[in-house]
Amino acid sequence: MKPKYDIRNELRLYRVKVGEMTQQELADRVGATRQTIVSIERGRYNPSVGLALRIAKVLGASIEDLFQLEEEKGDRNG
Repeated sequence: MKPKYDIRNELRLYRVKVGEMTQQELADRVGATRQTIVSIERGRYNPSVGLALRIAKVLGASIEDLFQLEEEKGDRNG
């Protein structure tokens, strides 16, 4: 059975690092809604590649700095 992965993100950490950027400020700069940023930060929504690239550019980070794959925790058979 193939392993399943979750995407963990460091979006909030990087927003704070760049000078306490608000969710609304980031949303405005990347062409998204504040609710989209909230959902990404809470792990409820994974951004498109284009949005992830815009977020990384605005925050001065790489996509890999912001988003990481994590193997899902849970029961494993085999």
